[in-house]
Amino acid sequence: MIRRFCAYGLEFKDSDGFTRYWCTLIPALELEYKTSIHSSTGKAPEDLVDINPKSSSFKIILDKAEHHANRFMQDSFKYAKERCDKIHKPPALKVGDFVLVSTPNFNNIKGPKKLKDSFSGPFMIKALHGPDTVQLELTGELMNKHPDFPVSLISPHR
Repeated sequence: MIRRFCAYGLEFKDSDGFTRYWCTLIPALELEYKTSIHSSTGKAPEDLVDINPKSSSFKIILDKAEHHANRFMQDSFKYAKERCDKIHKPPALKVGDFVLVSTPNFNNIKGPKKLKDSFSGPFMIKALHGPDTVQLELTGELMNKHPDFPVSLISPHR
């Protein structure tokens, strides 16, 4: 319908022969759109939209929105956990295993940074403190470091 109005250009002649601007017909076009029955809903847009909702209907709308948001958040959390558990396997470390320690962030190892080894060791695991921390028996330049390391800095020695 808008296309028909715009097809005439900025001016057109009505049935009486008077020249009019098409923008003066916008209120009539708006009324026609609001009151015409849509094929998918079977109702007019004016019937579907409540301009001033009552407080009770507003609470229902908010409750439904909160319910949907909570459901989608739970689905999202579940999906993220499944993906994380699929990718991140817990390391199979035992007391007595030998491991290497990642050293790029250590600043107490002598020599130029470019020439430092990326891993130091092997060191023996002295104790396991939960699933993500190990205690090592450190020797050499790392002896002054704290012996507890996160599993992310540990690599099994082969």
